[in-house]
Amino acid sequence: MIKPIKQLLIENLELTKKESSLLPSSYQKIGNIVIVNIKKELWKYDKEIGKVILENIPSTRTVCRRTDFITGQFRQPNIKIIAGKDSMETIHKENEISYKLDVSKVMFSKGNLTERKRVISQVKEDEIVVDMFAGIGYFSLGLGKFSKAKKIYAIEINPESYHYLWENIKLNQIENKVVPILGDCKKECVSLGEKADRILMGLIPSPKDYLDAAMKIIKPNGIIHYHSILGEDKIHDKLLFEINDAAVKYGMEFNLLSWKKVKSYAPKIDHVVLDVINAKNFNRI
Repeated sequence: MIKPIKQLLIENLELTKKESSLLPSSYQKIGNIVIVNIKKELWKYDKEIGKVILENIPSTRTVCRRTDFITGQFRQPNIKIIAGKDSMETIHKENEISYKLDVSKVMFSKGNLTERKRVISQVKEDEIVVDMFAGIGYFSLGLGKFSKAKKIYAIEINPESYHYLWENIKLNQIENKVVPILGDCKKECVSLGEKADRILMGLIPSPKDYLDAAMKIIKPNGIIHYHSILGEDKIHDKLLFEINDAAVKYGMEFNLLSWKKVKSYAPKIDHVVLDVINAKNFNRI
């Protein structure tokens, strides 16, 4: 059994009591790469901390620490290698899906597994699905591999993420179902040439600015999975209003099917998802 990382570091490093209190208590493992948050006061111990992790966390090839927050339009991580091999590309396996990525170029969230499975279970046979913010295939790969969808259009604006999206489609052998598209979904959605039964809008903190593009391609009875954040009030009605504010000029109205918390986003703020249906010709029976 692996000891907690903080205990391992305390046992193997000569630190003051104050320094020991600043040690990380958790880490993220993506494939064979471990990423750890280390406070600036301890950066002088980078090599020592990396060596302990490399020697004690099984199947670890490279250890990195974050140097800053995820930044920029393309949400690029800021990390530095502190131990192990000089490579940040890996293959992470999760839920029978393989994700190839470079952890220094694209972000990977392990916290949405339940939500990915939930969406897969809802997709009906022969649906046309549009994943507006596909990344490296977080949702699209599972849909392509396990759902009964006819076609999944995976749109991604970041060239690095798009590169790995293509790699992952081939790696998981789903070229016949998932179509990768490089570009801005505001433009690419209307260029598809067909309407969507289901649209994934998984952009955090909010995909509000892209609702107009979704309205142009959603079918009657089509479903949108709308991700956003909510504060302490947890009033999801304001998100439904947001959606219908964009829908009204198209003569549509969306009804709420369900909403749920995906995970914590920040203190007292949650990442949530609303499932809404285009009520035009909608029959509840």
